[in-house]
Amino acid sequence: MPHKGKKYRKVAEGIDRSTRYGVEEGVAAALGASFAKFDETVDVALNLGVDPKYSDQMVRGAVSLPHGLGKVVRVAAFCQGDKEAEAKAAGADFVGADELIAKVKEGWLDFDKAVATPDLMGKVGQIGRVLGPRGLMPNAKTGTVTFDIAHAVKELKAGRVEFKVDKAGVLHAPLGKVSFGPQKIMENLRSLVEMVNKLKPSGAKGTYLQAMSVSTTMGPGVKIDTASIRKLLEG
Repeated sequence: MPHKGKKYRKVAEGIDRSTRYGVEEGVAAALGASFAKFDETVDVALNLGVDPKYSDQMVRGAVSLPHGLGKVVRVAAFCQGDKEAEAKAAGADFVGADELIAKVKEGWLDFDKAVATPDLMGKVGQIGRVLGPRGLMPNAKTGTVTFDIAHAVKELKAGRVEFKVDKAGVLHAPLGKVSFGPQKIMENLRSLVEMVNKLKPSGAKGTYLQAMSVSTTMGPGVKIDTASIRKLLEG
């Protein structure tokens, strides 16, 4: 079992690992367990009743959180012609076509998100082996392959979150910073869960949202009662 530091053990003592907290109480407990000197990121893990090995049960999408993520997002836009000016005006940090693609081929990856226009995807596909494993490959399903490049850039800069369920049926996503406070984190959480619910695969059987936990970068996970999440959505 990995060794945990004194600060972690101290805050973990205040979290009952056998209890599933109501969403409001659980989010507050997770934020209260933050002990790092920096502004920790708040994350959520959702256990979904899906089997991703079947294509009709894959859950993948994106959502614009109402309060963003509280961090600077560097966006690379693969486009050409008039679309370059649109991307720059929207706030893209790096814009270009052949030269930008060549730069990535050489190993440059100083950006957090990438978007591309459909006409350039043939060329962007050449760097798919570089971008794919790092979660940077533009994808039409998440809205990052589009001719409306300005809209895509603005959403990413504002805190648009892309998510994809893993092989174990667990979906991980950031919800913002500890400094946001419980209310903003809960509102971001609500937006995320609403989108995940909308994307429920037709092939999924039984309970869809099976379990949830919220944690900060350095802090312990806090289990959330999924019934309280349903009430939050209804409210």
